[in-house]
Amino acid sequence: MFNLVIFGAPGSGKGTQSQKLIDRYGLTHISTGDVLRAQIAAGTELGKIADSYISKGQLIPDDLMVDILAQEVDRLRPQASGFIFDGFPRTIPQAEALKKMLEERGEEVHSVIGLEVADEELMERLIKRGIDSGRSDDNPETIGKRLKVYHSTTSPLRDYYTKEGKYQAIHGSGHVDEIFSRISDAIDSHPAMKKA
Repeated sequence: MFNLVIFGAPGSGKGTQSQKLIDRYGLTHISTGDVLRAQIAAGTELGKIADSYISKGQLIPDDLMVDILAQEVDRLRPQASGFIFDGFPRTIPQAEALKKMLEERGEEVHSVIGLEVADEELMERLIKRGIDSGRSDDNPETIGKRLKVYHSTTSPLRDYYTKEGKYQAIHGSGHVDEIFSRISDAIDSHPAMKKA
């Protein structure tokens, strides 16, 4: 198995690049948002607990999120050749919890792809997305707040994965295919991929 974490600021192209990674490498995409919505819609025990936090506008505790992810990994693992984790981890405690959960299954995060794009470009992309999609949260004030939160919570995570030798910074500007080419070069040269 080859397991990836993809992260980047809002508007950095995570969703677009995740889809291309799935198509090329046959990885299974695990988006924490999608998994949570599915658990809540299905009325599972974990979904009900998660919903009790979300409905009060609270963040879901890390241990609950990891339990939900562990269940999803176990469900999908028999037919998966690897996972892309999207939207998780967002903090160092979450990264440590993910590491422990995967180790318990004889797995690990092999690579962390960080899409690095200048804030000015992110702002332009998100404002354009807001105009195209009608998303009300894609306005300059809200975008500015989201980027601030992203930088304060994820730069420690970048350092954490850099120390682990897993972080691969990818220049996230340019044409979608150019960016994907940079990502696939980084993945193809990974020792775990060469073994596969």
